[in-house]
Amino acid sequence: MSATNKSRTAWYFLLLALASLMWSAQGTAIKFLDRHMGPIAITFVPFYVTTILFVPLLLRMRRRNPNAGRPTARDWVQFAIAGIGGQVLAQLGMTWGISKSLASNGAILNLLIPVISAVLATLMLHEKITRLRLLSLGIGLTGVLLLSAGDLRESSFGNMKYLTGNVLIFGGCFGSSFYNVYCKGLMKKFEEIEILIFSYIMASLASIPLLLWVEPFHLRVFSTFDWKSWAAFAFLAFFMYGASMLLFFAALQHLDVTTASASLYLVPVFGVFLAVTLVGERLGGGAILGAAIVLASTVLIMKYDTSY
Repeated sequence: MSATNKSRTAWYFLLLALASLMWSAQGTAIKFLDRHMGPIAITFVPFYVTTILFVPLLLRMRRRNPNAGRPTARDWVQFAIAGIGGQVLAQLGMTWGISKSLASNGAILNLLIPVISAVLATLMLHEKITRLRLLSLGIGLTGVLLLSAGDLRESSFGNMKYLTGNVLIFGGCFGSSFYNVYCKGLMKKFEEIEILIFSYIMASLASIPLLLWVEPFHLRVFSTFDWKSWAAFAFLAFFMYGASMLLFFAALQHLDVTTASASLYLVPVFGVFLAVTLVGERLGGGAILGAAIVLASTVLIMKYDTSY
């Protein structure tokens, strides 16, 4: 790999690392909101704000490029597949799943996302599963398991009362992986920002009935917010669903899905870092070793993967 390509790859992984940092704070933001809103409202109301804010960006971008073609009916079907089969399934599956299971089960099942992404990328995009990529995924998984030792001890996959929740969480993991892989295939025709916004629009439209009938939402709930709740809501709208996805898609435009998905192992690393710096938790030796192993696996694939 040339020096120029190495520099570009390092830049793409920096974008992925920043996205992972934002995703790692999602659980903290949800904790500040769950006393005011139900799981569906927490998931989709900030999502709607993000979508509305994205629309002017899309219009401005398309005005700058008058040659950009209008999406056809077939394209809108593809955006619907990405939005509903990806975003709605991912967000709803994870939120509902954790409410019916254990947070520790969710943390462990989330480790499957890079693996599921690699399998789907092979089947749908014909990406190569090289030995280096397998090695990097394996090393990263080992490091995250060390980081998640506490979650492993608290998890309960054999308890049948958590079965529905665990299935929903797995569905959320699959939806997240499917969204990344499917959108990568759409990048042959559309810009990454177009794909993101069009799929968000379709996901928003599809989720509205949930707020109307399953978990009715009322605007007066905002009157109960304190500054921490507003900060959490703004974080989800501007960073979780907005900036982080723009960063991830900007990197995904140039990297294979398998390579980009390996960066998701950084999420628990940053989660531990935030717990130490913001909450004052102490790091054990296993957590420090696990974080170092995850970082090593990221450097490995960033420096030596030449398959893209």
